[in-house]
Amino acid sequence: MTLPQIVSRDEWRAAREELLAKEKAATRARDALNAERRGLPMVEVDKEYVFEGGDGKATLLDLFDGRHQLVVYHFMFAPEWAAGCRSCSAFLDQIGHLAHLRARGTEFAAVSRAPHTKILPFKARMGWTVPWYSSHDNEFNYDYQASFGGEDPYERPGMSCFLRERDRVFHTYSTYERGLDGLGSTTSLLDLTALGRQEEWEEPRGRSSALGAPAGSERIRYHDEYAD
Repeated sequence: MTLPQIVSRDEWRAAREELLAKEKAATRARDALNAERRGLPMVEVDKEYVFEGGDGKATLLDLFDGRHQLVVYHFMFAPEWAAGCRSCSAFLDQIGHLAHLRARGTEFAAVSRAPHTKILPFKARMGWTVPWYSSHDNEFNYDYQASFGGEDPYERPGMSCFLRERDRVFHTYSTYERGLDGLGSTTSLLDLTALGRQEEWEEPRGRSSALGAPAGSERIRYHDEYAD
């Protein structure tokens, strides 16, 4: 194994400051990229999808649970598989308390092609409480490029974001595979959405007040202190 070079504290501090300048530049570049992502156009979802969840049948609009935004994790679990994907399971283990997302008007849900009768026992085994729906009876996974048929069918992990305007649903963003690297925290998921973190410093301006509430950071509470 090749380990880092051993140096004095002063040498370490100089090297650390040099790297810090690059890290700050990367942060500024990421902020600019997030702003560009929020500037993407959106497309209305005019196809009716019916999912199977813990409370029975649900439409895509139902998955919002009354909130303005929805982040869907395309969890690889094909109907013929005995269990969900190990890598997808490791990713879902990273998802934090959903109260912090929901306080920003954003819902999170996993969607898989496996029937709900297979999802339920696996979800219980993993100890997850996140909403998880089956798209077994619709084309959602194929339409959003998480599943592929033909002679060589395969699944791939991904994330898709949606925005609701009353009863109209719009698709704003999707990313797959390596695009999921570094995701899982509340802020990283919000950075994928059209409304972002809803902070006053974010571009484009004006979206921090889109939900009629204080800016994002001013709404942070202990997860058991949020109003529903």
